[in-house]
Amino acid sequence: MATTLIEDSVEIAATPEQVWSVISDLRRMGEWSPQCKKMFIFGGDVKLGTKTFNINRSGALVWPTRSKVVTFKPNEELAFKIAENKTVWAFKITPTDAGVQLTESRTAAGGQTTKLSSTLVDKVFGGETSFEAELAEG
Repeated sequence: MATTLIEDSVEIAATPEQVWSVISDLRRMGEWSPQCKKMFIFGGDVKLGTKTFNINRSGALVWPTRSKVVTFKPNEELAFKIAENKTVWAFKITPTDAGVQLTESRTAAGGQTTKLSSTLVDKVFGGETSFEAELAEG
């Protein structure tokens, strides 16, 4: 069973618009994700409904995923759902006195992913604990 919520936040001395310009450029995902090394965007600019093709890597293992932007609120929140495991990755920008708090989260509704995903994580990726620890650490 997957962890229902993996979440972490960081304070950034920047405006919401500055942070949004970085997180909404999904082509840059490989710069900060521990596993997603490249996102290919379909249809030009990122917006609600935009679809992506993603190349992921953990050690010697490489695998593709697809996602769709399910939340798009400029300068506030961006989220995309992974087709293969039904998890949702979200970035939320909250203004603070010093700039913004950026919160990244991965939600697996009810701790569930797809049967294929959970089997691969268990048999190929070393189990949920180590797989999700890599996600949380990154």
